[in-house]
Amino acid sequence: MMERYQLKLLVIFNPNAAYGRSQKKLAEIKTRLASLDIHASIKSTTHPGHGSELVAAADLTSFDGIVAAGGDGTLFEVLNGLYQHPRSDRVPLGLLPIGTGNAFARDLGLQPFDWPAAIDILHQGHTRQVDVGRVQATDCEFYFLNVVSMGFAVEASQTAKNLKFIGNSAYTIATLWQALKLKDYPLEIELDGQIINQDNIFVTISNTRYTGTHFLIAPGAVIDDGLLDITLLQKLPRHRLLRLFPTIYHGGHVERSEVTVHKAANITIRSPAGMLLGPDGEFKGRTEARISCLHQDLTMFA
Repeated sequence: MMERYQLKLLVIFNPNAAYGRSQKKLAEIKTRLASLDIHASIKSTTHPGHGSELVAAADLTSFDGIVAAGGDGTLFEVLNGLYQHPRSDRVPLGLLPIGTGNAFARDLGLQPFDWPAAIDILHQGHTRQVDVGRVQATDCEFYFLNVVSMGFAVEASQTAKNLKFIGNSAYTIATLWQALKLKDYPLEIELDGQIINQDNIFVTISNTRYTGTHFLIAPGAVIDDGLLDITLLQKLPRHRLLRLFPTIYHGGHVERSEVTVHKAANITIRSPAGMLLGPDGEFKGRTEARISCLHQDLTMFA
């Protein structure tokens, strides 16, 4: 536990989060931080990837913590900027959930856009250790906190990104749209030495329970257990996918025969080669990919 005193925080603020609705809250956020005697150096992002650039270039020794103010994509950028610093220089990470999708925040007990409660967490100074996923893809390396997807889930996320202006319904509408263009692909995946070969519609590798806005994709995931939860959806007809889809909201899909769930610390996706990965609502990296869980590797305000 950190002692209570005037915190000095570097806040990476995404003014485009929630299709620009986050910008309207900035004045209130500043007032709330100041009222709790929190000194915040706020840096706004201007382009994709800017969050990582700002954090990587920052002198973190001047701060008691760093905060990602936005959605899961902003948190992804801040995390990857933080991991460009040596371990000894990394400060605790916090978040203000003011984006369209704030899936990771739910595992910290926060609801989307409940930024006042998130600021209270920062003020209290409590921290905990959480797991971090590391991905070594064919063309890049990166870290994630929430989920890495491929296949149907990535295609739906790409569609949802173009629909963010409609708010939280974007992910639902995008998923239904992609169901009309249903595709499957041959998967070869190794989970802690166990090799699985099957035709799949989607793969999600989860560190936390939720993805998107309300999808309970990995109800058994635990944020600090040293394992990642792998959810595989086998090939199935379109009408059965449409019946399966509503069950994802409450995690009931994991009880269906077409869905298999595994836990592993080390994962290798070999086939199909060249498929795009979807980490934390972003699009980065292509298979073949090696994914590992770094057990309790990150300190977070929580």
